[in-house]
Amino acid sequence: GHRVLAVAERADLAAEARADGDAVTDDDVTGLSLLGFVALADPVRDGAPPAAAKLREAGVRIVMITGDHPATGEAIASEVSGDDDMTVVTGSRIDELADDELDALLPTVDVIARCTPSQKVRIIEAYQRLGRVVAMTGDGANDAPAIRLADVGIALGRRGTPAARAAADLVVTDDRLETIIAALVEGRAMWASVREALAILLGGNIGEIAFTVLGSALSGRSPLTARQLLLVNLLTDLAPALAIALSRPARESVPDLLREGPTSSLGSALNRDITARAITTTLGATAAWTAARLTGRARRASTVALAALVGTQLGQTLVTGGLDRSVLAASLGSAAALAAVIQTPGVSGFFGCTPLGPVGWGIALSSATAANLLGLVLNPLVTRRAE
Repeated sequence: GHRVLAVAERADLAAEARADGDAVTDDDVTGLSLLGFVALADPVRDGAPPAAAKLREAGVRIVMITGDHPATGEAIASEVSGDDDMTVVTGSRIDELADDELDALLPTVDVIARCTPSQKVRIIEAYQRLGRVVAMTGDGANDAPAIRLADVGIALGRRGTPAARAAADLVVTDDRLETIIAALVEGRAMWASVREALAILLGGNIGEIAFTVLGSALSGRSPLTARQLLLVNLLTDLAPALAIALSRPARESVPDLLREGPTSSLGSALNRDITARAITTTLGATAAWTAARLTGRARRASTVALAALVGTQLGQTLVTGGLDRSVLAASLGSAAALAAVIQTPGVSGFFGCTPLGPVGWGIALSSATAANLLGLVLNPLVTRRAE
């Protein structure tokens, strides 16, 4: 995998050239004596193999496209991937194939050597025909057309040419593969945040609907008034969901974030989270409302159910957001606003509530806490059933 130069000499050649007054030409380079070989190595960085392994764990298929000799490309690719079984093709082989033949070949290829700029463009187009999202990295002017065409063009900025940087969507200023992984984690974290925010909004609202329908079936009237339902949405769907969507991922969750993406985040994982949250919300509100009906008036039961409904959803938000400051602030702020609404006589009456005493708050908080603890157990069960 090294670049090899042969070094040779002819002692009398320089003297003859000086005597004739002519420069040395290719025709003069004959009768040389071999001195030896010089092997030039462009060593792989220590961080490249583990970074490539993380990319593969994230579902990214890595293909090396190089202008080097096939043996050089294969040696470097083997060192980075830790796999000696590399499939290598050359640019000339690519030119011999029709588009459908190229589409069939590319999924099996690991290294494409002796590749020209036009061939790189054709390869990018082929991957896109196969439905792949293509990221292309490079630093030379010959990489610029392919970088521009790719879904995500990545230029290595420290040694990259102006043409490559201008064509790129992302410029890696330190030329490290680990930085690309950090950018990938940042993007995948957005999908995780989208899923969690959607789960809070949709799961909570479905839980509210289920509680309302169940309460209406049992008592003949809705447990919560329209104003109370609007208050629930105001306290649970606005600041807490926004804080979850904007929260930074935990550092220790990077391996999980690498497995996120539009398909994995918005498919069965989203359905699982919505189901678990809906069930938890329904159980927390229903338990509090049922217990409060046995211990007081209908209006008091409605207020207790309102407090438990909001408390259950805020508890789920705290479980999701962990110790993130914005999530804590949003959740505690919403809880304080709920307490102020319920305990302030004039405002409480406007929303169809009544101020609660220790028993009422105790029922609401205990029901919300029990429902959230049950939700922590329920979520893995729903996950295994989905799988």
